Amino acid sequence: MPYLLRDSKPRPPPLPREARATHSSGKAYEELKQECLRRGSLFEDPDFPASDASLFFSEKPPVPFLWKRPGDIVKDPKFILGGATRTDICQGDLGDCWLLAAIASLTLNEKTLARVVPLDQNFGPDYAGIFHFQFWQHNEWLDVVIDDRLPTFKGRLVFLHSAEHNEFWSALLEKAYAKLNGSYEALKGGSTIEAMEDFTGGVGEMYEVKTAPDNFYEILEKALKRCSMVGCSIDTSSAAESEAKTPFGLIKGHAYSVTGIDEVSYRGQKVQLIRIRNPWGQVEWNGPWSDNSLEWRLVSPSEQKRLSQTALDDGEFWMKFEDFKVHFDKVEICNLTPDALEDSTAHKWEVTIHEGSWVRGSTAGGCRNFIDTFWTNPQIKMHLTETDDGQDDCTFIAALMQKDRRKLRKFGAEMLSIGYSIYESPSGDGHLNKDFFRYHASKARSKTYINLREVSNRFKLPPGDYILVPTTFEPHQEADFCLRIFSEKKAITEDLDENVAIDLPEPPNPSPQATEETEEEKQFRALFEKISGEDMEVSAEELEYVLNAVLKNKKDIKFKKLSLISCRNIISLMDTSGNGTLEFSEFKVFWEKLKKWINIFLLFDSDKSGSMSSYELRSALKAAGYQLNNYLLQLIVLRYSDEQFQIEFDDFLNCLIRLENASRVFQALSVKNKEFINLNIGEFINLAMNI
Repeated sequence: MPYLLRDSKPRPPPLPREARATHSSGKAYEELKQECLRRGSLFEDPDFPASDASLFFSEKPPVPFLWKRPGDIVKDPKFILGGATRTDICQGDLGDCWLLAAIASLTLNEKTLARVVPLDQNFGPDYAGIFHFQFWQHNEWLDVVIDDRLPTFKGRLVFLHSAEHNEFWSALLEKAYAKLNGSYEALKGGSTIEAMEDFTGGVGEMYEVKTAPDNFYEILEKALKRCSMVGCSIDTSSAAESEAKTPFGLIKGHAYSVTGIDEVSYRGQKVQLIRIRNPWGQVEWNGPWSDNSLEWRLVSPSEQKRLSQTALDDGEFWMKFEDFKVHFDKVEICNLTPDALEDSTAHKWEVTIHEGSWVRGSTAGGCRNFIDTFWTNPQIKMHLTETDDGQDDCTFIAALMQKDRRKLRKFGAEMLSIGYSIYESPSGDGHLNKDFFRYHASKARSKTYINLREVSNRFKLPPGDYILVPTTFEPHQEADFCLRIFSEKKAITEDLDENVAIDLPEPPNPSPQATEETEEEKQFRALFEKISGEDMEVSAEELEYVLNAVLKNKKDIKFKKLSLISCRNIISLMDTSGNGTLEFSEFKVFWEKLKKWINIFLLFDSDKSGSMSSYELRSALKAAGYQLNNYLLQLIVLRYSDEQFQIEFDDFLNCLIRLENASRVFQALSVKNKEFINLNIGEFINLAMNI
């Protein structure tokens, strides 16, 4: 599917406001609910129907599911019963433990929970079978409306459910998130931090437990105190180990949530403990400090009560922090602000956002390993001008997110391996070329290329100008992306591909009274006379013959032939009399252009195959006088390149002719018609190239 660059200008984060309604009717939750109450009918969501299409996209349900409303499942359904707590999250027959671990963390922060799960919903007198939830997506909050029909089998919920069988907020939240991503199946497999960010709009950081800082306990303690959401997991060495149970009762490749951290007095010493929750609602750690371990017998009842220690098989357990570091491998933290957990002070952060696309053939250049195409990736310039308070450097976080990959799974899309590199910027503006990256090393980069939705890292760099290049690992991979820059002081950012500029020489006026002709012109005149007759004018068909007859004798350029369409476009460009033909004097002017364009094409046809890589088009067009932004390049590549991202000479010629025609028409109209002042050259070229 095509990915076209949208508005790439940096934008500040939106001010707090109501979430944007997403229902296809254009109506918000309250309006839809009131319509149902007036009609006396229960809401049925046409955007996410009670059908197999909402369940799976690659398979059929293993058993026949029945969609039922909570009132058809239990006698007295409740939205929330006794408060929304982490024990309300029990995993069903769907591999979305990553989501459930995030929901469990969500319940630890009442304010954040109330944003995602509006609490003024119930099954009371104004019940209309409609509920809504709010999620953060790519820099905005969305309000997702659903009906309350849920998939069941033998009268029980199939997927996420509460330990209390008549409580339904968690099951309805899972359904809304499934709708946001296209289906329940789209929720299979993922990273806890992905859902955490969708619940908060925060920024995520990942720690490898075995190489974590010495003050890792304090980092986690501070994260939980700041209401950050924390998840953890155990790595697997192969697919066969996924969800394998260890001798200590822990599950490999499974997403857990961290719900508490504290110290307890034990035998006269302080012992550091951490509380973990398994979203299954069962299967727990069986080592020291587990629910029924001997250690708890030496802890006072008041201390146990303070720690909410119970011996229930509810999936939640305490373990010694040192044991946690031995048995767990990764910790994911989603901070509601980007404040460093290693730092003792909070800061006000400045945020800017860039949205763009990697498009095959033009801006999907891959990582630095692919030097011939790396430079074609989008480039964002950062101006770091103010150092941190009392410091010599500037702190910022760069968070690169690939958009909508989960939603696109049903079309075969998977998470791509993404990352970025940061270079010190040379003086001057404009998109940096291949030679710059060939001879300059990066000043910083993301830790690794990984197939997560977002890659984020914290940096400290001296004040100055820098270029950030977001990329996929492999070239030719398409996706939309969102890049967030968090900085402690104001960082000015700009996209290097915004400006469209045309720099063409003034065309000479064709003159029939030519000075002494060159040998080449004499040959053209003889051929012209032979084809055109006495009037010395050729039609598009005759021009096609003339040009192909001449160019086939040029040994330095390989191509099949110039097309009739190209010749019609040539006449459209050069015909000053408006009679639809080309005079010999007009042809001579065009021939000088053509020789220049041939030389440019040969310069970028590196293997002399008669075609050039579409990734070289930016440089080739710039050599011809056209500086285009990513959006226009993408349009041109989609139109003129083949499946191997190659552009033949005839297509290159066609492209140049249309660009020159468009720029000349724009110039003429802008002089004659003041209304064209409001239409910039880039917009006009976009319009002209699509006619």
